[in-house]
Amino acid sequence: MTRREMAVYNKHHGCNCAQSVLMAFEDKMDIPAEKLKALGSGFAAGMGNMNATCGALIGAVMAAGMMNESGVPTTVLSKQMSEAFSESCGAMRCRDLKGIDTGRLLCSCDDCIRHAVEMLENVG
Repeated sequence: MTRREMAVYNKHHGCNCAQSVLMAFEDKMDIPAEKLKALGSGFAAGMGNMNATCGALIGAVMAAGMMNESGVPTTVLSKQMSEAFSESCGAMRCRDLKGIDTGRLLCSCDDCIRHAVEMLENVG
């Protein structure tokens, strides 16, 4: 299973968008799966309250910060990823936030997760 397929699988089996992206890269981070899920859960809840940023992008930026060995500051990397993400995917805002705390998907589109994973595959 590719990382993109793993992220989509995670999303359809109980993970939110941020968690789905993080969990697809679990093998590259020195953090246990349950802690990654907790981190993704906290940031996704904040995203839901702010209604401002796509959860997949939040997960990607978090993972990039943890995996980054290039020496590029995380803030710079985050801005670059945000710009690249907005060019490849229009889902910069989660509009259907009713899934929070219900176990339902926050959004039905898997493209945002695929784009986030694709970006992360290019992070050193």
